[in-house]
Amino acid sequence: MSGPSTIYKISVIAFTLCFGVYGSPCPVLECWFVQEKPGHGGGLSTPMSQEKSLMFISTEAYSEEIKTELHPPADISSSRVYYVTDPAGTFCSAALNPPKGSVNKPKCEINPFMPHASMVRWASALTDSAQSPVYLQADWFSVAAQGLDEQLTLSNIMRASSSSKDPKVILSVSSKTPVVRCRLGEPVLLDCGFWIDPSSPLHGSGFSIEWRYQFRGEGRLVLAYDGKNDRFAETSESGAEMDITGLYQTGNASLILEESQVRHSGTYICTVYLPHLLAQVAVDLEIVEPPSLSILPSPLPLLVPGQVLSVQCEASGFAPHTLDLDWEFIRADGTTRSLGQGSITGHRRASDGTFSQSSRLELDSTKLRLARGGEICCVAKHDGGTRRASAVLTVIGVAAPSIEDSMAMVAVALILYGMIKFLSWTFSSSDSGDSELNNKKEK
Repeated sequence: MSGPSTIYKISVIAFTLCFGVYGSPCPVLECWFVQEKPGHGGGLSTPMSQEKSLMFISTEAYSEEIKTELHPPADISSSRVYYVTDPAGTFCSAALNPPKGSVNKPKCEINPFMPHASMVRWASALTDSAQSPVYLQADWFSVAAQGLDEQLTLSNIMRASSSSKDPKVILSVSSKTPVVRCRLGEPVLLDCGFWIDPSSPLHGSGFSIEWRYQFRGEGRLVLAYDGKNDRFAETSESGAEMDITGLYQTGNASLILEESQVRHSGTYICTVYLPHLLAQVAVDLEIVEPPSLSILPSPLPLLVPGQVLSVQCEASGFAPHTLDLDWEFIRADGTTRSLGQGSITGHRRASDGTFSQSSRLELDSTKLRLARGGEICCVAKHDGGTRRASAVLTVIGVAAPSIEDSMAMVAVALILYGMIKFLSWTFSSSDSGDSELNNKKEK
């Protein structure tokens, strides 16, 4: 009986390994463990050290039997191998689990984390007691991960018993849209969700949400919600809101901007506060609006050979400010020739934050070989797409006929020559016949 029992146990272990670790969507994450170098004090230039680390991840705790079957790479220290329990499967995303042999890998960084009371007023109520619970006496880690192809950004806080390498995810904050591009005037949703371990003493003790904007060193508070007292903090931002029902039911802390404006472009940081803990993710928003084009004067006047005509292409209402303007000449047969960029002006900024720019081109029909005209086209290349505007250009009084005209005149001449020869032959034949008839009558 001992034989079948042993075989059964081995089968169970193999099944668990195959489907509980390798066959599951939970990845084995390669990370960098980053911390301050020991023996150095704080400061802006504190030297940091980084070590290769590895996280085996499962939705259930690892047994000692399973651990012995896992073989981390030899170049990773055993002290930096972690067996992570992630009950909600926050790490178990396809964006963090590339196909085997893939060159592209998700980015991951682990840092030691020190629980502390928050100083912002909308989260201060979470630690009114000013006492540090015994639960916090453990090893804490923060993990920041970025998925492939900008599909996911994740920030998890993990707790492990002292000297243990079996941390458990306690707080997870994530966004499925780390980069958002939007047209001007459209509503925008910046995704942010959070999860709290139901078995943790911190669950049910309250939370706070903060959305902050940053751009080129400047920042402002967009929205802050004190979940413990159920109230919003006063801000100067208008048109920003959250779904409170979704916040409590599913942990949906997404920010909704009712109408996107150019000033909204920048980085938005979603921060979730628990008593003594916090995690945050960043979402980049870019407002992209293509330009509107017009060619002046409109319509273009008739151009005489030797005359120089100045035309202008006006691009307006675009964002961001990067723009390439070019001119093209489209002949009557559909072929295109580049006329260059012309003379480009500097950017001008409107009150709504959009930009405008123009290009001036001098048209000389003789130098540019414009023949009898065609279409003048202004081409604008922008992050929001390529835009074109065209105007009909007519050249009159051309001294020399074109090849087409010459061929047409030759054809007409040949036709006329043929008609003249035909008429001449007809009349000569008729005159000859009359003359012979008259001679016969006289005889």
